[in-house]
Amino acid sequence: MISKLEHPLEMLSTEEISLAYEIYKTSEGYDEATHFSQISLVEPSKEFLKDFKPGDPFEREAKLIGRDSAFDGGFVATINLSNKTLNVERVSDSAQVQYTVQDIFTAMTLLKEHPDYQAAMKKRGITDMEKVQIDPWPAGGIVHEKIKQGHRALKGISFFKEEAGDNPYAKPINGVIGHVDLTLGEVVCVEDHGVDPIPDAKSNYDAASQKILRDEPKEIKIAQPDGVGFSVDRNKISWEGWDVRVSLTPDEGVVLHELSLNDRPILFRAAMSDMVVPYGSADPMHSWKAVHDGTEYGFGRLSNSLTLGCDCLGEIHYFNASGISFDGSVEVIENAICLHEEDYGIQWKHNDGMGAPNEVRRSRRLVISSISTIGNYDYGLFWYLYLDGTIEAEVKLTGIVGISAYNEEKHNPNQDLRISKELVSPVHQHLFCMRLDWNLDGGNNQLFESEIELMPDDDNNSYGMQFQSVSTHLKTEHEAKRDISPATSRVWKVVNPQKKNGMGLPVAYKLLPGNTPKMLARDDSPPAKRASFGKHNLWGTPFNDGEYAAGGANSVMHSGEGGLEDITSGDRDISNCDLVTWYTFGVTHVPRPEDWPVMPVEYCGFHLIPVGFFDENPTINLPPNCSSDKNK
Repeated sequence: MISKLEHPLEMLSTEEISLAYEIYKTSEGYDEATHFSQISLVEPSKEFLKDFKPGDPFEREAKLIGRDSAFDGGFVATINLSNKTLNVERVSDSAQVQYTVQDIFTAMTLLKEHPDYQAAMKKRGITDMEKVQIDPWPAGGIVHEKIKQGHRALKGISFFKEEAGDNPYAKPINGVIGHVDLTLGEVVCVEDHGVDPIPDAKSNYDAASQKILRDEPKEIKIAQPDGVGFSVDRNKISWEGWDVRVSLTPDEGVVLHELSLNDRPILFRAAMSDMVVPYGSADPMHSWKAVHDGTEYGFGRLSNSLTLGCDCLGEIHYFNASGISFDGSVEVIENAICLHEEDYGIQWKHNDGMGAPNEVRRSRRLVISSISTIGNYDYGLFWYLYLDGTIEAEVKLTGIVGISAYNEEKHNPNQDLRISKELVSPVHQHLFCMRLDWNLDGGNNQLFESEIELMPDDDNNSYGMQFQSVSTHLKTEHEAKRDISPATSRVWKVVNPQKKNGMGLPVAYKLLPGNTPKMLARDDSPPAKRASFGKHNLWGTPFNDGEYAAGGANSVMHSGEGGLEDITSGDRDISNCDLVTWYTFGVTHVPRPEDWPVMPVEYCGFHLIPVGFFDENPTINLPPNCSSDKNK
């Protein structure tokens, strides 16, 4: 029995996932080799959602993705849960559906049982395979010559664990790379680039392994004695004039739907479309790496169950998320999304000193977050909503850096950075592409680039001090391929030309970039082809149903088909349209000793800030809330 639903964007329930599995299991396409990668809600059309009213009837559909005995890229089944019908499409052998847990363990098992792999371990003095941890990595991009076109594959790198609780990354096993053809179920090659000594230091990071623990900091208590300022109705959140629905999808992680402020729509949908981690090292253990962590393994599928007082602090509301395991069983991630409020310092202040009032107001923000662990890295995806209409997206990067045992003769110190006496970590990038589907004040929107330019030297500018803000209308997809320019204070504005503020000017929001790179790899390199979204910071497209994947719909073993470069190849008109912007941001990580054994959080992101959306400071009417004010 499926529980009654009130809105078509509610997350899939455990009952719906079980029903989808049963419908597919009884279909002709199901066989004994069927394994599932993920399941997600098929969101209704934008037109349907904009017209939807509480109480209106709606159907529910789920998209079930997996692979079976067919020698192609897998299947995508659209299952109507209301009338129990399905439509199955096959993925061509130019790409593969997302990896499964079964793929990971199959690769690990095949390698440990293979005589060539065992021989490589024996050369390094290792005979107990229980003490070897294998990390399977995606095999696309730079594909080994023995992996046939259309085959599913993984590459395995190895680490030595003396004891079960040890940090395996402290003891990398240099030189050995195992190539597993999952389609054939075989190890096709074990590369051996030479033996290097396995490091001695354990570098365990748990509290019990530290020689001395510092004194515990004094407790900070966060209490809201009058209750929280937000309300939650299923997956809809309301707070200080903001309304938004949240969900968690297997690829994207946290998704914001129908975001509005004071009943004025801003974003129809906002989510991380894809990400890539290209490495810049010549070390054969890393030179091929450019993993799409979000879509090859599943950013949302690998979300953590968050812990009160550690991952989230304060008065918390959690959302659970449900998915499907490789065998069709239902998986529930408890506390997958965290919701809470934070004080955020001063909202505004003026100390006059000349007789006018001295006034200050406090800021706060609403935090919507999740954390995903993909291999050695942990990523926090945070959305912040502020009292003044600002929206912020932030990624917090932590976890354990990729490493190799240090070899002075092999490692270039400018590419492979010393992080301990025995270890180096390669320079690399983390690039995230956020898809922003706009609905600014309803209707079509326009995209402008604004930056500062110096005024010409003339009689009106004799001292050469004057400058101005100029805006350029970006009218086509090719014009909208833009990069950041901090030197000119470049920002991008989304404008609704049909809606005017009190000054008679069109309302707008601006995208304020952070300090971010774009992809450093050459434009014709495998990472740049597969993750073309990294070639520019900004892209703009007209909304087209089905265009959600910045790197292509199925990134496993693919060559970039269907990514942003393909999407924008027609140079469509975006001069006044149902606008979607894609923003790529991230970090170029030059590892340092302080990043070991677990790196402190590094931050990257961007802000969306109202520009003429209001007629004055929207927080000018905040009541005084300082202690001295309350005691008057």
